[in-house]
Amino acid sequence: MLGRSSLSRTGSFRPENLGQNALAMIGNLCFTMFVLGVLIFTIIAATYEPEDPLFHPSTKITTFLTSNSNATFKSDNTVVRTGEDFMAPNQTAFDTFINLTDVENITQTVDPGVGTIEKEATSCENSVDSPVDCRDPEVFHMMMRATIEHFKDIHFYRFGKPVPGSNDSTCDMAWRFRPKDGKTAAFYKDYRRFVISRSENCTLSVVGIGDYHTGVNARKRKKNQKPGFEKTRVKQGQVISLPVVGEAVNDALPVVESEGSFSRGKYLLYTDGGDRCKSMNHYLWSFLCALGEAQYLNRTLVMDLSICLSSIYSSSNQNEEGKDFRFYFDFEHLKESASVLDQGQFWSDWKQWQKKDGLNLHLVEDFRVTPMKLSEVKDALIMRKFGSVEPDNYWYRVCEGETESVVQRPWHLIWKSRRLMDIVSAIASRLNWDYDAVHIVRGEKARNRELWPNLATDTSPDALLSTLRDKIEDGRNLYIATNEPGTSFFDPLKDKYSTHFLDEYKDLWDENSEWHSEMKKLNEGNPVEFDGYMRVSVDTEVFLRGKKQIETFNDLTNDCKDGINTCAASAS
Repeated sequence: MLGRSSLSRTGSFRPENLGQNALAMIGNLCFTMFVLGVLIFTIIAATYEPEDPLFHPSTKITTFLTSNSNATFKSDNTVVRTGEDFMAPNQTAFDTFINLTDVENITQTVDPGVGTIEKEATSCENSVDSPVDCRDPEVFHMMMRATIEHFKDIHFYRFGKPVPGSNDSTCDMAWRFRPKDGKTAAFYKDYRRFVISRSENCTLSVVGIGDYHTGVNARKRKKNQKPGFEKTRVKQGQVISLPVVGEAVNDALPVVESEGSFSRGKYLLYTDGGDRCKSMNHYLWSFLCALGEAQYLNRTLVMDLSICLSSIYSSSNQNEEGKDFRFYFDFEHLKESASVLDQGQFWSDWKQWQKKDGLNLHLVEDFRVTPMKLSEVKDALIMRKFGSVEPDNYWYRVCEGETESVVQRPWHLIWKSRRLMDIVSAIASRLNWDYDAVHIVRGEKARNRELWPNLATDTSPDALLSTLRDKIEDGRNLYIATNEPGTSFFDPLKDKYSTHFLDEYKDLWDENSEWHSEMKKLNEGNPVEFDGYMRVSVDTEVFLRGKKQIETFNDLTNDCKDGINTCAASAS
């Protein structure tokens, strides 16, 4: 038996059998590798959970959201760059701004302290105490000249006609402007109260100009003007809309005018899923997927304006329901530029007309059903319903794979809340649009010396004074955007600069502010907290409007933004 077995094994290694043996071994090896590959893929698929879609982006979102000058305080609570951020000023052909020489030439004197502009009266019929005629063209010219002389760091594009102010010696006037060194394409609107005096020889003088948005009587817009937008012609001849910060906001919910128009409509609705209470980045990445699909299918997006604010932005450190889309984003621009409908209004109309008009619902419960496969659906409503298993229940999964090259996210439709941007404009105006800005990251990163070994030292007051010496001139207004809770930490900088911080301007959002009043009306009479996302958003935007912008990880320290040995990845 032993001999036969040995002979059998010996026979298997004969030269004529070597090829067969090699093929068998290769086949077994390939099969083993295949089994291992399937096993590894299964494990990864079962345990995979992305941190945030914006931190594993496609090339398209990377192009939109990567910036070297973005004042972000933590990687998980970044303020999203929105559509207006990508509208570069040099892409638009703005109207020529108004110079002093464009105003009718009138006799003037300038008081170095007040900047007084005077108009010589052609006659002396009126007494010193007579009311000022705000509609007098010469008064208008005098006010324009006073404004242009006083605000030297902005370009004026349009002046509104003056209107009577609070008494006989005041006039209110509005104007459109852009800062001379502005890096965004937005227009700003200001309206101020002018105090005008008349001397004994009847000479009129502008003796005072009020603070930002004091001339409330000049705030009203023309009825035939599309609210909140300035039409500007691009070089190629295309007409686009630019945001105008400072206009009254009209973000009332759109309604369907009649049964017929509702029943003829086609709608898309996303419901459930795991996107709720995630970061604002995640929310927008998913929401814009839904809006992109609605536009691809030529349907109205039925959207839920109720947002859950992630705990990373809340003062309670808990997720907070009941926030409104309009608190953070410009719903007026969205509804004027895209076909959207509030979910509550939609379901009310649907219940009223669905049976009568035979409206059908097409339910989709698998995100892998692509928009291309739904393009022929005739039913009035396509409803995508997402399950409970993350990450397969994230809305943005619909736009992955082959859909990514077909459905485009319409980033240009999402602008930041113009109420928040009004606070930004007010802060910049108080600084006369003439300030430099520095973004200083400290907090948890400064305490973690393993990942950021030099950050704490490089952002200490002594190091800042040394670094900023060659970057910012002495005596300049310096806006400091920071997550350092105690601003007294930066007191040593006061010896060289006039330092300013966000909390200096609390009056712009406290209970006596215009923002608080408007938000309360929007929120059914309930006050709205100026939450963490709003704070970081305003702080970021004020920083970005500085004439010079000094960043922590680009200018103050050699540490990497995302920790040691990640500089190349952060820059990509």
